[in-house]
Amino acid sequence: MSPCPPVWQQPFLNVFRHFKVDEWKRSTKEGDVAAVTDKTLKCTVYRVRGAVSASNYIQLPKTSTQSLGLTGRYLYVLFRPLPAKHFVIHLDVSTEDSQVIRVSFSNLFKEFKSTATWLQFPFICEAGTPREGVAFPGARWTCLQLDLHDILLVYLRRCYSHLKGVRLCASMLVRSLYTSDLCFDPAVTVAEARRSKLPVTPIPREMAFPVPKGESWHDRYVHIRFPSGSSHVPSELVQKSGFPPEAGGPVGQRTSPQPRVPGAPRRGGRGCWPQAGRSRALVLQSRWAASMPRPLPEVSVSCERSEVSCVAGPSGCIQEPLAWVEATDEHAAGDGLHVSARQPTVEPVAPEDTSFLPDPILRLKGVIGFGGHSTKWVRGPVDPGRAAVVYPCHAVVVVLHVETREQRLFLGHTDKVSALALDGSSSLLASAQARPHSMLRLWDFQTGSCLALFRSPVHTISSLSFSNNGELLCGVGKDRHGRTTVLVWGMAQLGRGGEAVILAKAHSDADVQAFQIAFFDEARMASCGRGSVRLWRLRGGALRSCAVDLGEHHTLEFTDLAFGPAQDGYTLYVCSRSGHILEVDHQRMAVRRARRLLPLQTPRDPLAQKRTFSSGPGIAINSLSVSRSACAVGSEDGYLRLWPLDFSSVLLEAEHEGPVSSVRVSPGGLRVLSTTSSGHLGFLDVPSQEYRLLVRSHTAPVLALATERSRGQLATVSQDRTVRVWDLATLQQLYDFTSPEEAPRAVTFHPTQPTFFCGFSSGAVRSFSLEAAEVLVEHRWPGGLWVVTGRARRSGSACCRGVHPAQLTACPLVLAANVVCQEACPSSSILAVSEDSRLLAFVGPSKYTVSVVDTASLDELLRVNVNALDLAGSCLDSAVALCFGPSPPSHLLVSTSSNMIAVLDARSGHVVRELSCGHAAACASLALSADGRFLLTAAERAVRLWDCATQAGLSCQVYIGHSEPVRAVAFTPDQQQLLSVGDAIFLWDILVPREGWSPGRQVLRCPVASPQGFSLPPAGDEWLRLKAVVGYNGNGRTNLVWSPDTGFFAYTCGCLVVVEDLHSGAQQHWLGHPEEISTLALSHDAQVPAFCGAPATRIRLWDVPRGSCRQLLSHHDTAVQALAFSLDDRLLITLGDCGDGTLALWSTATCELLSSTRLPEPVHSMAFSPWHTGELACVGQGILTLQLLWGQAGDVSLQAHREPVPEELGGCELSSLCYGAAPLLYCGSNEGQVCVWDTRAGCCFLAWEADDGEIGVLLCSGTWLVSGSNTRRLRLWAVGAVPELRRRGSGARSSSVFLERELTLDGAVVSAVFHDSMDMGVVGTTAGTLWYVSWAEGTSTRLISGHRSKVNEVAFSPDESHCATCSDDGSVRVWCVASTELLIQFQVLSQSCLCLAWSPQSCGRPEEQHVAAGYSDGTLRVFSIPRSAVELKMCLHTAALTALAFSADGQTIVSGDKDGLVAVSHLRTGMTFRVLSDHRGAPICTLQSTRKECGDFGAEGTDLWLAASGDQRVSVWASDWLRDHCELVDWLSFPAPSLAEVPSCLPPSLAAFCPWDPALLVCAGLGVYPEVAFYSLRQKQVVEKIPLPFFAVSMSLSPGAHLVAIGFSERMVRLLDCASGAVQDFAGHDDSVQLCRFAPSAQLLFTAAHSEILVWEVTGH
Repeated sequence: MSPCPPVWQQPFLNVFRHFKVDEWKRSTKEGDVAAVTDKTLKCTVYRVRGAVSASNYIQLPKTSTQSLGLTGRYLYVLFRPLPAKHFVIHLDVSTEDSQVIRVSFSNLFKEFKSTATWLQFPFICEAGTPREGVAFPGARWTCLQLDLHDILLVYLRRCYSHLKGVRLCASMLVRSLYTSDLCFDPAVTVAEARRSKLPVTPIPREMAFPVPKGESWHDRYVHIRFPSGSSHVPSELVQKSGFPPEAGGPVGQRTSPQPRVPGAPRRGGRGCWPQAGRSRALVLQSRWAASMPRPLPEVSVSCERSEVSCVAGPSGCIQEPLAWVEATDEHAAGDGLHVSARQPTVEPVAPEDTSFLPDPILRLKGVIGFGGHSTKWVRGPVDPGRAAVVYPCHAVVVVLHVETREQRLFLGHTDKVSALALDGSSSLLASAQARPHSMLRLWDFQTGSCLALFRSPVHTISSLSFSNNGELLCGVGKDRHGRTTVLVWGMAQLGRGGEAVILAKAHSDADVQAFQIAFFDEARMASCGRGSVRLWRLRGGALRSCAVDLGEHHTLEFTDLAFGPAQDGYTLYVCSRSGHILEVDHQRMAVRRARRLLPLQTPRDPLAQKRTFSSGPGIAINSLSVSRSACAVGSEDGYLRLWPLDFSSVLLEAEHEGPVSSVRVSPGGLRVLSTTSSGHLGFLDVPSQEYRLLVRSHTAPVLALATERSRGQLATVSQDRTVRVWDLATLQQLYDFTSPEEAPRAVTFHPTQPTFFCGFSSGAVRSFSLEAAEVLVEHRWPGGLWVVTGRARRSGSACCRGVHPAQLTACPLVLAANVVCQEACPSSSILAVSEDSRLLAFVGPSKYTVSVVDTASLDELLRVNVNALDLAGSCLDSAVALCFGPSPPSHLLVSTSSNMIAVLDARSGHVVRELSCGHAAACASLALSADGRFLLTAAERAVRLWDCATQAGLSCQVYIGHSEPVRAVAFTPDQQQLLSVGDAIFLWDILVPREGWSPGRQVLRCPVASPQGFSLPPAGDEWLRLKAVVGYNGNGRTNLVWSPDTGFFAYTCGCLVVVEDLHSGAQQHWLGHPEEISTLALSHDAQVPAFCGAPATRIRLWDVPRGSCRQLLSHHDTAVQALAFSLDDRLLITLGDCGDGTLALWSTATCELLSSTRLPEPVHSMAFSPWHTGELACVGQGILTLQLLWGQAGDVSLQAHREPVPEELGGCELSSLCYGAAPLLYCGSNEGQVCVWDTRAGCCFLAWEADDGEIGVLLCSGTWLVSGSNTRRLRLWAVGAVPELRRRGSGARSSSVFLERELTLDGAVVSAVFHDSMDMGVVGTTAGTLWYVSWAEGTSTRLISGHRSKVNEVAFSPDESHCATCSDDGSVRVWCVASTELLIQFQVLSQSCLCLAWSPQSCGRPEEQHVAAGYSDGTLRVFSIPRSAVELKMCLHTAALTALAFSADGQTIVSGDKDGLVAVSHLRTGMTFRVLSDHRGAPICTLQSTRKECGDFGAEGTDLWLAASGDQRVSVWASDWLRDHCELVDWLSFPAPSLAEVPSCLPPSLAAFCPWDPALLVCAGLGVYPEVAFYSLRQKQVVEKIPLPFFAVSMSLSPGAHLVAIGFSERMVRLLDCASGAVQDFAGHDDSVQLCRFAPSAQLLFTAAHSEILVWEVTGH
């Protein structure tokens, strides 16, 4: 039979119809084959059945010598397995080289087998049935979609040609076969795809299964695609991949949704399965099991041999190291449909240490400043009644209420705001920041909340414009090639939880200075620039433009434009720098009329001559704005002019102090906003013809500040050569002094008189009278710069060559020359006067010394060498800033260039304390509060406030908002606010009540190492976002909740609560607990969960809808072991552990403690009665029943009644309880018995042996009881007869209680929750696993899986699709990075896996991906990932392996052990050819290898690698392993920290090559002090040090941005930006963060604390 022409096979071919199977002329049948009518499909199908599959079949074509010749890539088999039977499908497939390959699928096969001509795939119909592999009774019709092209390519490396033959063997029902080159979605019909506009290929009607109205396709049928998702991967990618990929893209990527049962808990975002090639098994799951992830493949590796064996999972099914093919379902969202829910707003909650409350302690109250990037952006409704304006102040967006002068601040930008836009209804605000690429924020203008944050594809955005209805946003900027780019974003989905999407993008060669969307037609826009006016049109998703014919005006430089009304529609007005105003007809794209603004002809001319338009030199117009009746013009001559639309004569004008940069007419035309380049913002009130100034500001960075107590004034000096005095209450400017000849540098107020002093760069100090607004006295020193400060008795001034304390007389009292350092930073911070005005400190005579002198005589009292403060430093240390503390005691704080703050005794010079200031750069300014409680520091763009009153240690909070370095900080005189100045003036409120300030003086006594040394970043500005948590807390008890009615599902992992909403699929991570969470409870309405961490004693009540902590409860002295809500949710009962022994009753409405009772004996569990709100029961050595008694005054007392354990149970204790049908109470014992109590009679009437160990979990609903014990058994009991047995009393027998089902899990059962029907639920075990249990099918499916012990290492595949982790539990686990789904597990018994490495991509054979693992017995095992097998086992060391690294070419493995030996071995042969003993005696902590030509460092080699050992030593080597060459490049030795600083053990020695500078080594944990050191291999010295609050225990360097992630034992992660010096700290771990690893793409950061793994998304870089 010749092959069919391809045209016959398009778009699909019905094989049965084409070959006329019903006639059996071109096909054949054998055995029991019959045509029957199927009730489900309502059509004729073929039934093939029989005891022997080989004797009962349908075959196409008739003989094996013929060929079907079907070239379609996909084969669709529509069939249903017969219940409890086996079936076989044989396919004969021809390759391009005419080789015939048989591909077989059958549930007879137990494992995958392959030869050169045969592939056998096991088809697992159901897991956990009595006969493995056979179809279950409820088997559904299945659409089996086979990608014949990829099957041959992946498994045999052959190219597919055509399908030659098919044989369908018993037992099955088959409807037909289809072939096609298209990948159909069988769940979507053509009509549905057209109606919903789905981006899929719908199934043809002929191939579709019938679906009754109102039902789901996936509830009735099954779709299996093999290999999974293969339709989207080009064959070229498959050939290059190291793994046989799933058909959808990168290995592990899901292409279709995962089935789930509505209402059943599922692991959102974990729908990734192992790909084809790793498992050759097809899985057909039942309706119950389809909603859960499949059992996970686990590879068992024995210590004696390395063969791979298959192990049975908990449900009894065979788990192979193979791939699984997914069944699809529309209810679950795959990667492509995943919806990321917005993180809920978390309200501030008091931290555990109340010494630094509240958090945050500062709130930005107001700013003084305007512009920054540009002064032309001002928006807002200024009509009366809606009087508010919005303008940028550097990185802050300010909304100013015109009448009250109150400010609302929009915070979030990290650089200067370059553009603003407000929609027509004043509801949506857009802002863009300057730094490339521009970050855009969309705000709700009324509430100030940020609706969206996204990155623009262009560099600095220079213009933004909203359409009138807010549906479109246009932005203009430059791309990386410097081309002008116009972008259009759609806002339609923004209010419905969506994001702004780019609708159109266009490039233009024309210059664009202004851009605006027409208010009357959102599809029309206009732009203007140098020599260009263009009209734009958005149509059909494309943005096109056309130039306006300017004629003689084509050379003008146009600055602004605006649409306005005209008699025949609308007109476009455009202004230019030459004074022209053009009226453009946007319909004809031509200039309709041109006018020009001219200056006065002569001084005596009337004012009208100034307002005529004629020829001559014009006045540059910077901005214009048009209303319905007038046009406002702002010009370079400083005038704002208001004209009628015919420009016949000027209506109003207002003169400004500088050029007008922008104007804006209000919608009602009653007010005109104007801004100037000199930093002024105001408006012209048209009806009253008055001009009102709203904002004044400096136009350059502010250098210094001073405050005055009695009048509440602030004085500032700036680089704009002005000195300004402000009112602190209103933030309005009072005085302005300008010095055009010399720049002011410092300022201070006189303590009693209305006078201030100012120092200038010329060496002059002048005193200014605020009453007369004039200069009183001038002191001049010819040496140059003056720095001024003052105290109560005198004002002191320091010159670069001398110090002058002076009164208001004309002459200095005392002169001391050449004492102040000339090299010191010209800042007021280098001079300080003590509080009692007796001591003066300054930096000098050199920058390395600080001198203290007597203010009366200037006699030197003390000189301190700053270098002596840091003996371990490699560079000379200089003083940067000074500050005196309260007196007594008299302390002097010195900020040094090494980022330290030294607290010195001001009289003896002894070091009282050294503090790490926490900044990446030196602290430029210091300030202490008057009572010494708070220390304020500034460095770079951050401000830190330190709490010095804590007894345990120094704690601080970091605040950002400045876009330029902060120059000075100070407390206000009333100590209730603080100031920071730099790009602008920021006024912060200190959120501590006045009575909260200590009346006495606080001594600055702050040890360095303390958990309070961290500060979390402000919400919205985090560089890291917690993306996923891997693990479950198996140490807790009852730490899993699920509400089937609402879909609320939560469990604990360490100190985190992982919440998943089953209705939306959104996941959240709730943070706040400082310790591991021990137990949790959920209110009956599923709105208030309560969590408690152990050993912490605090209980947190959470608000479920908002995801925020509502209240903290604290009463118990030790840990809380149980929580329970009353039936009406009005009461919460908490039970302390045996050390506490108290039972506390709380009101959930007021969160007040109602009653507390100390129990007479230990209690292990408790529960509220479901029948009586005021009754609860506890179990321990007996049953304790408590009745709530309410008093008349609202007080509550507990009346207890105790019943002992029945004698027939022996001397056991009761460990669990649950209520059944009224009035039954089931109790479990620590010896495995279950007893039933009659709560009315107060006696036990029934008991039976339910298990062999302690029963920790009991759940009852209706006639079913579930018990879970420490023997790993979960049992289902039928207890429907128990109520009848109660009537028999003590004569009841347990024979009426039946064991219905039993499952054995992987650990002791500690938590469980089930549906009311008890047919499905979730169970948690001590192994850190969550299981989905289906009693209907008798199966258990792994939901959440984590390591049981400490995680030691994580390694990534080169393409980042997979990662591997190792643990002390001896396992190596391979995960899918995208979904954090466990794919493969290698297990070695009785050993710990301590280190791990993944082979690099530059390996000679890329398909051979390997993972090397080192174990505690000194062995090294190499695992093949594609084959899921152990490939090599080497016994290289006699001590435990602690570090591993592959060479750059992947052919060599470098391993280090606990004794300090480093071995170099071949990967293929396992032979060790070199051993280095240079680090002998100390464990190897770090090994790293990189490809680098070593000639720059005076060595030969192709690889550069390092080894760091625990004795504070690092060696760097150059090697060429192919030539067996290895030589030492450098050797670093550091002094060890003293045991007093690190009492437990020395920190690990951490070292790594710097990704952004290969000549640098980055080291941590080395040296006396906690710091990160940067060592130059070229200069052979440490070039930079960055202090840390504590010693690092883990470190990782980002391959992308200049970021360093550092983990601390204090359970925090610090992200350090080496480029800017900024740091951010992140909580969320419940133990020491022993592992930090960036992914190769630098987009993810993995951190580990003991057994939990946290996956962070890097968002800030």
